[in-house]
Amino acid sequence: MNMSFFWLIAMVLFGVLEAVTVGLTSIWFAVGALAALIAASLGAGTLVQVILFLAVSFVTLLLVRPLAQRYINDRKEPTNADRVIGQEAVVTQTIDNLKGEGQVSISGAVWTARSQEEAPIPAGSRVRVLRIEGVKVIVSPAQEAAAVPGGEDFRL
Repeated sequence: MNMSFFWLIAMVLFGVLEAVTVGLTSIWFAVGALAALIAASLGAGTLVQVILFLAVSFVTLLLVRPLAQRYINDRKEPTNADRVIGQEAVVTQTIDNLKGEGQVSISGAVWTARSQEEAPIPAGSRVRVLRIEGVKVIVSPAQEAAAVPGGEDFRL
């Protein structure tokens, strides 16, 4: 079998595979097969063609995949819940991590809450939301929230 024909079939198969998949999965192999097809057309030996196929596929993978992940697969969209991070809240039920109790009201919505620190936070206190873990918000007293480890300022 003529190697040019083999590389042409490989390129078409990798192209079809790429077309039927959702993400970039085999385009680098199609480019590698194209390079090997060109080498075969110019009379290069089979070993050179295989090495060229592997090398071009690998280089294409290294160059294209990071760009593709950044622009195509980066579809994380913030949810409404993400908007509460950094906001001030009012403790409606005393937050006590040891008892597994605590609730806060954030913009009219009630959330289960836990304290960043181990000390209980009494009802009526103002707190700042640091992050969300599952269905709970992790909070810190409002005056301490701006000085959390790492130096992030959570005020909007």
